[in-house]
Amino acid sequence: QVQLVESGGGSVQSGGSLRLSCAASGYTRGDDCMGWFRQAPGKEREGVAFIESDGVTKYADSVKGRFSISQGDAKNMLYLQMNSLKPEDTAMYYCAAARWWCTTVAFVARDFAYWGQGTQVTVSS
Repeated sequence: QVQLVESGGGSVQSGGSLRLSCAASGYTRGDDCMGWFRQAPGKEREGVAFIESDGVTKYADSVKGRFSISQGDAKNMLYLQMNSLKPEDTAMYYCAAARWWCTTVAFVARDFAYWGQGTQVTVSS
Protein backbone atom coordinates (compact mmCIF):
# COMPACT_ATOMS: atom_id res chain seq x y z
CA GLN A 1 0.00 0.00 0.00
CA VAL A 2 1.43 3.33 -1.09
CA GLN A 3 1.58 6.04 1.55
CA LEU A 4 2.77 9.61 1.25
CA VAL A 5 3.12 11.49 4.52
CA GLU A 6 3.81 15.22 4.59
CA SER A 7 5.26 17.21 7.47
CA GLY A 8 6.71 20.64 8.13
CA GLY A 9 3.75 22.93 7.67
CA GLY A 10 2.95 25.72 10.09
CA SER A 11 2.31 29.41 10.54
CA VAL A 12 4.86 32.07 9.62
CA GLN A 13 4.92 35.77 8.95
CA SER A 14 5.31 37.20 5.50
CA GLY A 15 8.92 36.89 4.35
CA GLY A 16 9.53 33.81 6.45
CA SER A 17 10.55 30.30 5.43
CA LEU A 18 9.29 26.76 5.84
CA ARG A 19 10.55 23.38 4.67
CA LEU A 20 8.04 20.69 3.83
CA SER A 21 8.94 17.01 3.76
CA CYS A 22 7.18 14.03 2.22
CA ALA A 23 8.01 10.42 3.03
CA ALA A 24 6.87 7.80 0.53
CA SER A 25 6.45 4.17 1.53
CA GLY A 26 5.22 1.13 -0.36
CA TYR A 27 6.17 2.95 -3.55
CA THR A 28 8.75 1.99 -6.15
CA ARG A 29 9.35 5.26 -7.88
CA GLY A 30 11.37 4.37 -10.95
CA ASP A 31 11.29 7.31 -13.38
CA ASP A 32 7.99 8.66 -12.08
CA CYS A 33 7.26 12.29 -11.38
CA MET A 34 6.76 13.53 -7.83
CA GLY A 35 5.71 16.97 -6.78
CA TRP A 36 3.76 19.37 -4.64
CA PHE A 37 0.30 20.81 -5.15
CA ARG A 38 -1.56 23.30 -3.00
CA GLN A 39 -5.17 24.24 -2.48
CA ALA A 40 -6.48 27.36 -0.81
CA PRO A 41 -10.08 27.57 0.46
CA GLY A 42 -12.49 28.14 -2.41
CA LYS A 43 -9.81 27.63 -5.05
CA GLU A 44 -8.80 24.78 -7.31
CA ARG A 45 -5.81 22.61 -6.52
CA GLU A 46 -2.76 23.99 -8.31
CA GLY A 47 0.65 22.55 -9.10
CA VAL A 48 3.57 24.16 -7.30
CA ALA A 49 6.76 22.24 -8.06
CA PHE A 50 7.76 18.93 -9.62
CA ILE A 51 10.88 16.84 -9.91
CA GLU A 52 11.95 14.03 -12.21
CA SER A 53 13.93 11.12 -10.81
CA ASP A 54 17.03 12.56 -12.53
CA GLY A 55 16.55 15.87 -10.71
CA VAL A 56 15.02 18.03 -13.43
CA THR A 57 12.55 20.44 -11.87
CA LYS A 58 9.51 22.45 -12.88
CA TYR A 59 7.93 25.34 -10.97
CA ALA A 60 4.78 27.39 -11.12
CA ASP A 61 5.55 30.97 -12.15
CA SER A 62 4.15 32.21 -8.83
CA VAL A 63 6.88 30.42 -6.82
CA LYS A 64 9.90 30.57 -9.11
CA GLY A 65 12.92 31.99 -7.32
CA ARG A 66 11.31 31.48 -3.90
CA PHE A 67 10.59 27.73 -3.66
CA SER A 68 12.97 24.86 -4.26
CA ILE A 69 12.01 21.20 -4.67
CA SER A 70 14.48 18.43 -3.93
CA GLN A 71 14.57 14.71 -3.27
CA GLY A 72 16.48 12.33 -1.06
CA ASP A 73 19.18 10.02 -2.37
CA ALA A 74 16.79 7.09 -2.31
CA LYS A 75 14.24 9.27 -4.14
CA ASN A 76 11.46 8.26 -1.77
CA MET A 77 11.81 11.50 0.20
CA LEU A 78 10.61 14.77 -1.24
CA TYR A 79 11.24 18.27 0.07
CA LEU A 80 9.95 21.76 -0.62
CA GLN A 81 11.99 24.67 0.68
CA MET A 82 9.80 27.75 0.75
CA ASN A 83 11.44 31.14 1.20
CA SER A 84 10.12 34.71 1.05
CA LEU A 85 6.66 33.41 1.84
CA LYS A 86 3.67 35.61 1.01
CA PRO A 87 0.12 35.58 2.38
CA GLU A 88 -1.06 34.27 -1.00
CA ASP A 89 1.02 31.13 -0.38
CA THR A 90 -1.42 30.18 2.37
CA ALA A 91 -2.92 26.79 1.48
CA MET A 92 -2.99 23.10 2.21
CA TYR A 93 0.09 21.60 0.57
CA TYR A 94 -0.06 18.07 -0.83
CA CYS A 95 2.70 15.70 -1.86
CA ALA A 96 1.82 13.64 -4.93
CA ALA A 97 3.33 10.89 -7.05
CA ALA A 98 2.50 10.02 -10.63
CA ARG A 99 3.05 6.97 -12.79
CA TRP A 100 4.57 8.98 -15.62
CA TRP A 101 7.25 11.55 -16.36
CA CYS A 102 6.95 15.16 -15.24
CA THR A 103 7.23 16.32 -18.84
CA THR A 104 3.84 14.67 -19.38
CA VAL A 105 1.96 15.11 -16.09
CA ALA A 106 3.41 18.10 -14.21
CA PHE A 107 0.70 20.50 -12.97
CA VAL A 108 -2.14 18.10 -13.92
CA ALA A 109 -3.62 16.86 -10.65
CA ARG A 110 -5.79 14.15 -12.23
CA ASP A 111 -2.65 12.43 -13.59
CA PHE A 112 -1.18 11.87 -10.14
CA ALA A 113 -2.04 8.46 -8.69
CA TYR A 114 -0.97 8.90 -5.08
CA TRP A 115 -1.55 11.72 -2.62
CA GLY A 116 -0.63 12.59 0.92
CA GLN A 117 -3.08 13.90 3.46
CA GLY A 118 -1.74 17.45 3.23
CA THR A 119 0.00 19.88 5.55
CA GLN A 120 -1.28 23.38 6.24
CA VAL A 121 0.85 26.43 5.51
CA THR A 122 -0.40 29.78 6.80
CA VAL A 123 1.41 33.03 6.05
CA SER A 124 0.31 36.16 7.88
CA SER A 125 1.00 39.71 6.72
